[in-house]
Amino acid sequence: MAATPDDLFARLTDLGIETVTHQHPPLYTVEESKALRGDLPGGHCKSLFLRDKKRALWLVVTLEDRAVDMKALRKLIGGSGSLSFGSPELLDEVLGVKPGSVTPFALINDTEQRLSVVLDEEMLGFDPLNYHPLTNTATTAIAPAELVRFIEACGHASTVLDMGPATRPES
Repeated sequence: MAATPDDLFARLTDLGIETVTHQHPPLYTVEESKALRGDLPGGHCKSLFLRDKKRALWLVVTLEDRAVDMKALRKLIGGSGSLSFGSPELLDEVLGVKPGSVTPFALINDTEQRLSVVLDEEMLGFDPLNYHPLTNTATTAIAPAELVRFIEACGHASTVLDMGPATRPES
């Protein structure tokens, strides 16, 4: 059974990680988030649940405005064949969330460590960072170092990459 937001907050508390959570109507896109957030400080992020031709899985977490060129990203992360978004069914199976709620906090549900985690280096320069806490009806702010600590506590290593090359089309 997938963790709930309450389970997530309890885990964060157990780890001694401080967060601040803001409730809001459901948000499904970056544009909706921008329109509703007002003066919420910090880096606003998106999380991409991706798979490659050989069914390797990645959670790529980056700044919300970063345009991602999938061919360039595939080369950066070492994917095989083309990258595509994982299906809603696979997303639910691995991370226990629905589309629109993809977040690094969902790593709490990837107990088999099926995903490789990639973090945008530029994103980690913002404090706090803002993500959905397993639901798209709230946003939780967390310090970058605490995000990395949470990811590690979930049994995952993260790769920090300069995502700049993933924003330019392949030549």
